[in-house]
Amino acid sequence: MADTIFMIHGMSGGPWYWDNYRRKFEEEEGYRCIASTLRYHDMDPRGVPNPDLGTTSLLDYAAQLEKEICQLDEKPIVMGHSMGALLAQILGARNRAKAIVLLTPASPAGIMALTPSVFKSFWSVQTKWGFWKKPFRQKFSEAAYSMLHLMPEKEQWEIYTKLVYESGKAATELGYWFFDPSRASHVDESRVTCPVLVVAGKLDRIVPASVARKVARKYKAVSTYKEFENHAHWIVGEPGWQEVADYVTSWLAKQRLQGDWG
Repeated sequence: MADTIFMIHGMSGGPWYWDNYRRKFEEEEGYRCIASTLRYHDMDPRGVPNPDLGTTSLLDYAAQLEKEICQLDEKPIVMGHSMGALLAQILGARNRAKAIVLLTPASPAGIMALTPSVFKSFWSVQTKWGFWKKPFRQKFSEAAYSMLHLMPEKEQWEIYTKLVYESGKAATELGYWFFDPSRASHVDESRVTCPVLVVAGKLDRIVPASVARKVARKYKAVSTYKEFENHAHWIVGEPGWQEVADYVTSWLAKQRLQGDWG
């Protein structure tokens, strides 16, 4: 039976996030890929978001994903991008993964990730009162600056028109974890015992490589860190994304060969 890769998109995303990776891993490598859709993200990007989205917690997302994984016939490889990679870390601590692949991962509580570029990326959101409990979406200029700056402008717009609204609460739990009494973004690294791959882009403005390195150090007992000099945050689709996917493929093959599946 082919190994299953359970894919978790990042903020404002959807299963389309993984089109390149699904073709790569299913058609070329023989994996079974399942791309999940986070709660309330199955909406028309031009539509009005569900009002409950704004107060949806990271813990709500994690509970949904855990339920989906528990319905599978085996523990999957859990692959996440950005916020999806933070959710992958939470699931890893719950023993729901045989291996974890973290692509430009949002960091868990305890790692300070608020840099000037991060503030600039979400300026229009954070300057609105009550952003921590409302649905939000970046302006095009912010998305282009923060995530898509290595993409041609035409492709920037194509991606931006697919982005939907995101939870203000989840974003706040992630970025302002030190104000969160529920500790939603907390991950106990001692409970993550499966192999972990942390992939960073040196040109990333939302998750700077310095932050990704701290994530890798958090799981140092089981982690591998790889930094790509010519990549940024949209590492799943930027020009040259294949080199990243090829590295992930090789890493997974090595874990299988060594029998390190969790």
